[in-house]
Amino acid sequence: MRPGTPQVRTLISRRRNLPRMTTLPGPTLGVVGGGQLGRMLAEAAAPLGVEVIVLDPTPQCPASLVARDQIVGEFDDPDAVRELAAVSDVLTFEIELADPDLLEEVADEYGIPINPDPGTLRTIQDKLVQKEALADAGIPVPDFIGIGGEKDLKLAVEELDGVMLKAREGGYDGRGNTPVQDPDDAAAALDELGVDTMAEAFVPFERELSVIGVKGADGVNTYPVTETIHEEEILRASVSPARTDDETRERAREVAIDVLEFLDGYGVYGIELFETDEGEILVNEIAPRPHNSGHWTIEGARTSQFETHVRAVLGWPLGSTDLADPTVSVNILGDVDDPEAATLHNVDSVLESSNAHLHWYGKKQARPLRKMGHITVTDPDADADDADDRDDLLDRAESLRDGVTFVGE
Repeated sequence: MRPGTPQVRTLISRRRNLPRMTTLPGPTLGVVGGGQLGRMLAEAAAPLGVEVIVLDPTPQCPASLVARDQIVGEFDDPDAVRELAAVSDVLTFEIELADPDLLEEVADEYGIPINPDPGTLRTIQDKLVQKEALADAGIPVPDFIGIGGEKDLKLAVEELDGVMLKAREGGYDGRGNTPVQDPDDAAAALDELGVDTMAEAFVPFERELSVIGVKGADGVNTYPVTETIHEEEILRASVSPARTDDETRERAREVAIDVLEFLDGYGVYGIELFETDEGEILVNEIAPRPHNSGHWTIEGARTSQFETHVRAVLGWPLGSTDLADPTVSVNILGDVDDPEAATLHNVDSVLESSNAHLHWYGKKQARPLRKMGHITVTDPDADADDADDRDDLLDRAESLRDGVTFVGE
């Protein structure tokens, strides 16, 4: 929560977290956001007897083909959000562009639960506020500095020997971030991102990790620690379990549990971490929703992150987060130079491969590096403690991904 947030909001939040009676058919879940995450939430909700209605500004958004209905409107449109609340029993969101103040107001007005808590969304939306709150809670994070102008950034670059400059709000998939290693580049970096930024020290990491955690009526739990592989700050692949030692995975899980205890509201959270060269675990960023690094759970875990999120926000009993099989998931990105109609070629190579699973997000247009789908490969015969087995699994998944393309033949 931001400093000075009225205590009454915490009390309201606790009331909203009371478990709901589980009956079938289930309640209607309203989701702010109808992208690929909303689509997979609707897919996971259907077998539970839960109907999903999404709010998204894009007509025929990816979730619209599997959700019961779509309300076309901006994420922060008061009329559209009220329309969603009027036809929903519970509200959640799959995008940080939702307006926490509006959500709070509408939830009170219609007397319905909203999870995760809008106060948590408010904190996470602002990367500087997020880092300050985590640091104040004693959770390990990289060194960071709030930037008020060019002079501040130059001093930060000198003090931290180069920084990653981040827009405080709105950045994702590498957007809103730019490295600054020379004080003379400060002005250009601020021109690119704007003055509302923060600077974060570069972390000499061994690998990047992710923990998909859940907070629900049953308490908190985590999925196995996952290794994430990025290029150009865009997630390309996830490997679960992570190819690191047991002690490091346990430290990562402990930090993730501390984060979950700190956050307010039921639901799934994506917790991005650094494993440093010295074996420390530092929190990079938090997403108050299912996360791309948890897509592997659809086939690789006993209960997917999407089903778990639906269960959690409804106050229902949580499913098992245990690993089913060692799993690798790779993103299918738009491999085009300019936007064009989305047609994926060479799909048969994936469909013919054993233990390979193709997920298509239903986006109408392929753009450079846009996430269009993913491929998951599992191996029931792999040893979860053998990193070499996961190396082989990653090679196979990447080969399948490299065989599909949006470029016409």
